[in-house]
Amino acid sequence: MNDYEEVRLARDCPAVAVPWGTVTALLAGALARITQRLGGSYTVVVDGNMYRVDGKDADALGFEVESQDGAEPAEPLTAEQVELAAWEKLATCYDPEIPIDIVNLGLVYALDVTPLENGRYRIDVQMTLTAPGCGMGSFIADEAQSKLLSIPGVDAVDVQLVWDPPWSRDMMSEAAKLELGML
Repeated sequence: MNDYEEVRLARDCPAVAVPWGTVTALLAGALARITQRLGGSYTVVVDGNMYRVDGKDADALGFEVESQDGAEPAEPLTAEQVELAAWEKLATCYDPEIPIDIVNLGLVYALDVTPLENGRYRIDVQMTLTAPGCGMGSFIADEAQSKLLSIPGVDAVDVQLVWDPPWSRDMMSEAAKLELGML
């Protein structure tokens, strides 16, 4: 039996329906069962349907909104530092249905950092999804792009969804397989 936390929504809040990726609003007073709290977002079940709620709306669930003030390190000086920060940011992106980040799921196929003429950087990412028909695909890619753009010194990010090679469970890290009981 799972021990999920249940809360009443303190206010209306935006949410994304899982797995379709459609934006909707959850109404104040609704009973929400929190099934996942990872990567600065929440996966909740309301009236039998699953939704993802962004961390900026944590107060609607009765939690404190985490401040981003001063959370970023000084501006990276090298492409290597930017790449390391990029992998760390991508490891905070989660599929709302699976409690494993996109890096450990093996969804990130390539990450390239390119220095720009102004001393800043561009990041290009090729990633895939566990299934081509996943409605959350563009949402997950947009979240990855947003988090990568928050890295000091990064001016541009391009996240492309690719389907070749097709994703398989063999691409998951051992830690991910262990977490999901596959080892």
